[in-house]
Amino acid sequence: MSERRQRLSAEERQEEIIKAAVELAGEQSVDKVTTQDMARAVGVTQGAIFRHFPTKDMIWLGVIHWVRGRLMGVLDMAADQGRDPLDSLEKMFYAHLGFVDKVPAIPKLIFTDQLLKKNPRIKELIRSILADYEARVSALLAQAKAQHLVRPDLDEHGAAVMFTGIIQGLVLRVSVIEAQKSLTSEGKLVFPIFLHGIGATRAGDANPD
Repeated sequence: MSERRQRLSAEERQEEIIKAAVELAGEQSVDKVTTQDMARAVGVTQGAIFRHFPTKDMIWLGVIHWVRGRLMGVLDMAADQGRDPLDSLEKMFYAHLGFVDKVPAIPKLIFTDQLLKKNPRIKELIRSILADYEARVSALLAQAKAQHLVRPDLDEHGAAVMFTGIIQGLVLRVSVIEAQKSLTSEGKLVFPIFLHGIGATRAGDANPD
């Protein structure tokens, strides 16, 4: 094990630390996760953690970058499989919920005041992620409007805000109130309502593939 760890590049070791931080954040509150916990999970010394990340805040910043990369990759892959813009939106919606189901730490990382208030860089990065996300959704809605798949008077930006807001609401609801429920099953209840609200000319089967 020690020989394998010695062969890891700096980038590989950093990702290993980030993944450990994500897993630990899923098990307890973010503020209770220590660098010693991360070191123990990875199997290195606490000093080794700080050789890769000068401060604990830098670890959490790296975590948010990691989440961004993985989430956007999942969304892009889902959107590319859509038959049309509305189908791409539907696939993105369920792909996002599925991603959060697999990485339960996300609500704590994205919505916790412990990170947002302590690190302005993290707050700005999360704002950037949300803006990028809404721009992608808005672009698909504009395509849908051009293809006469939604209301001709649809406000794409407003609908994109609604789209991301629905996901955020579901994530918070399931993580805080109804942890025993599946995000995907809850999503099936509300996505058809979103489609109706934007005047979709077809509702699809409202089921993830």
